[in-house]
Amino acid sequence: MKFLAITLIVHAPDPVTGVQKSTQDRFREVIDNALLAEELGFDGFGVGERHERPFISSSPTVVLSHLAALTERIRLFTAVTTLSLLDPVRAYEDYATLDHLSRGRLELIIGKGNGAAQRELFQVTTEDQWDRNAESYELFRRIWRQDKVTYAARFRPELTEAEVWPRPFQRPVRVWHGSATSRESVDLAARYGDPLFSANVTYPIEPYAELVRHYRERWEHYGHDPARAVVGAGTAGYYAARTSQEALAAYRPVFEGRLAFQKKLGLEPVFDTLDDFVERSSALIGSPQQVIEKVHRYHARFGHSVLHLQADAGGLTDVQHRDSLELFQSDIAPTLRREIPDPPFAWGPVAPATATDPGVAH
Repeated sequence: MKFLAITLIVHAPDPVTGVQKSTQDRFREVIDNALLAEELGFDGFGVGERHERPFISSSPTVVLSHLAALTERIRLFTAVTTLSLLDPVRAYEDYATLDHLSRGRLELIIGKGNGAAQRELFQVTTEDQWDRNAESYELFRRIWRQDKVTYAARFRPELTEAEVWPRPFQRPVRVWHGSATSRESVDLAARYGDPLFSANVTYPIEPYAELVRHYRERWEHYGHDPARAVVGAGTAGYYAARTSQEALAAYRPVFEGRLAFQKKLGLEPVFDTLDDFVERSSALIGSPQQVIEKVHRYHARFGHSVLHLQADAGGLTDVQHRDSLELFQSDIAPTLRREIPDPPFAWGPVAPATATDPGVAH
């Protein structure tokens, strides 16, 4: 199993202290967390893309390019690239450049994106967002694979024998499809033979497990080898300590602060007590053994080989945050790496595609 640390770069008051960092300090925190993730041995670091409050992750290519210059080994993920909002030609240019700057450490997780404010900002409607996402991905993947592209698009000007530069480092980049609540993204991933990443952070396991099951069904429907289907999954929170009592005591103020923030925004909490949150959500709160057992419980439903943790302290102190991540790498990750298989592909730059590869456009 592989492990990512992911941030959506939420810019909001600390759920425990109520203090809100400056924008510059919040970005500095993201950088420090990425360096910590590489230091501790995480396999990837992801940065989200949102275009509305309370997020300041509107330019993931800029953030990831900076991180590419400061890190050496860790793979750099988008979480997610909102292709339904972006021009696929411009998105390709940005990410192909980042692919070179990172020496092939880039991996994309794409999705349509959520939120009415960002849809209005980019003039995308609920009726056309899925069509935009599918079309943008079709054109994006063609540009990545073909030196010249001809394409009659619905949502952007037509291309005729167009060349887009630079040509990428990875041929092609690996693209995961982020899935939260709908079958459209699941079907798109299965159709192209791409890995799926389940958000798995808001609700109990059932709706996410159903989407993963549907992904595997559609994967086979499109003629792909079932053994090559790959699933990643998120977590709603993480804090481990030597005993469950210590973990719950440390995390309780964080949970209560987040609960109060949700209610302030007028949101109805899915889990209204810490005990319920620990039991029924994907959060990993407890002793190392409890965390291991819960990951296995979710793996039995998902069959996932990649897991993400939140990169941000999110109400924990810096010491608590680091100690918990260190405990994950020393007492949890080795067992999960040994007991749950890795994805069935090399964890590194994608080798140049050949004409016999099923994903190559002809």
